[in-house]
Amino acid sequence: MSTEDDVRRLCLALPGVTERMSWQRPAWVAATLMARIWDDGVLTVKTTEREALVAMEPGTYFWTPHHERSPLLVLLRLELVDTAQLHELLVESHRLAGGARQ
Repeated sequence: MSTEDDVRRLCLALPGVTERMSWQRPAWVAATLMARIWDDGVLTVKTTEREALVAMEPGTYFWTPHHERSPLLVLLRLELVDTAQLHELLVESHRLAGGARQ
């Protein structure tokens, strides 16, 4: 189980990441947006594995019609993702958002 505090800690540990508000919700930016709290307990990240994640765990990973045009974006329910998996997702999202290498 992960929390918004876990997201914040893991994101801000990545090089060049800053926190800002996006649509009145916390978001983390590398060169571009890499993660954003979508709703309570739901996080948006970038991944090249969106289809696979949703197919394997549709109760955890999903997207909405709003995200249909952005094939790199997936939403996840934080309470269903452990911090190790969250870290992997955020590292990939950081890379896809143009973040500096560690």
